[in-house]
Amino acid sequence: MAKRKKRKQGKMDRTLPTLKPNAAGIDMGATEAVAAVPADRDSESVRTFPTFTQDLHALADWLQRCGIDSVVMESTGVYWIPLFQILEARGIEVCLVNAQHVRHVPGRKSDVLDCQWLQYLHSVGLLKGSFRPEQDVCAIRSLLRHREGLVQMASVHVQHMQKALDQMNLQIHHVISDITGVTGLAITDAIISGQRDAQELAKLRDRRIKAPFETVAKSLVGDYRAEHIFTLKQSQTAYRYYQQLIADCDREIQDRIETFQNTHADPPAPAESSNPSSGSTDSTFNLRSHLERIYGTDLTAIPGFECLRIRTIFSEIGMDLSSQFPSSENFCSWLNLSPKDGTSAGRRIRAPRIQNNNRAANAFRLAAQSLHNSRSYLGDFYRSQRARFGAPIAIKNTAHKLARIFYHLVTTRTSYDESVFAKLDAKNQKRRLRKLQSFAQGMGYSLVPAHVPSPQVP
Repeated sequence: MAKRKKRKQGKMDRTLPTLKPNAAGIDMGATEAVAAVPADRDSESVRTFPTFTQDLHALADWLQRCGIDSVVMESTGVYWIPLFQILEARGIEVCLVNAQHVRHVPGRKSDVLDCQWLQYLHSVGLLKGSFRPEQDVCAIRSLLRHREGLVQMASVHVQHMQKALDQMNLQIHHVISDITGVTGLAITDAIISGQRDAQELAKLRDRRIKAPFETVAKSLVGDYRAEHIFTLKQSQTAYRYYQQLIADCDREIQDRIETFQNTHADPPAPAESSNPSSGSTDSTFNLRSHLERIYGTDLTAIPGFECLRIRTIFSEIGMDLSSQFPSSENFCSWLNLSPKDGTSAGRRIRAPRIQNNNRAANAFRLAAQSLHNSRSYLGDFYRSQRARFGAPIAIKNTAHKLARIFYHLVTTRTSYDESVFAKLDAKNQKRRLRKLQSFAQGMGYSLVPAHVPSPQVP
């Protein structure tokens, strides 16, 4: 019997096609930047540059001499921002990627290998850039994030004030709702100036305080100590200083929003708001009208949305959503509001929970949570989801629906119309009726529609 001739197996070509031949990779650090270009562009394809401004310009010059038109960097920390702005001004495309998506082989970690690995992945088209809004939006975003830090630091000094009052056994911050309000600051100012008479201090309470005069006076009897008075004075001074910084930051944000121009489309003329300030410290600043001018539609008509929440979303994503997110599904996926479940071998599996700190997603979640008492379709949807799945899943599902509505209104520049949900509401009513009929039938009863008697004509 003749032996079967073995077929010689050739090696499979596993080389990926190069989609971006003019790509470079940069590993950015605090004191140095390591850049890698294709090996045929320079005799020294990997170079290290310090992070001084003139050295970053030298890095950009070297990339241009090598014919680089696209650069990839990891978006870690804030070290990448100066180089990003320099390269963007030179007309070089910069792709920011999540560091978790480009992890190198364990045990072989160095800056040179990192930048070469980034350059290879980017040249074969395996990396996707992170979303970054336009520069004018980024400026407002930086100011709002700085303001958030100022508010947090001011709250620390409020806690120091409360601690000093506790050490003196003064219970005024447990009697009134806000120690930094009109009554609280007036009483603490009098205590710092030397007033110790509880009756005189209680006379400083505002007429809107619900606590009776006797309770307020009783809470101001304590053990006044010089060291605690000194701590109270410094904490109050620091709190007022941060309040001034917050007010200055608010004015800068207002100026940025007033001069912000929507270059993508001509929005319709905004309607006048009944509340000109809309949560702003300046009574002449109409935040709602400016947001309507920027987006071309009144987003405050959506249940759960108010001006400050929309301002936060605007500072994080801008107003041009269609160019960055082709569909509402992509937008919700970026917000981490879409379900991450998958299937394997015909079985449903759950993906691991993704931990992120997306401020825009948090704004949508807060808007969803505020619908608990809303008498609207979205309020009914949130309550039904909460009854079926619990609060966490209900918040995410409702935030997902709000994000889809937000995307549709911004991209189509149409107004919010509650009547669109009329059919869905009628469907929900039929479902509730069928549920009640099944309950009644299971208990041996039947539902009979109530006949409302017609009014008698005299």
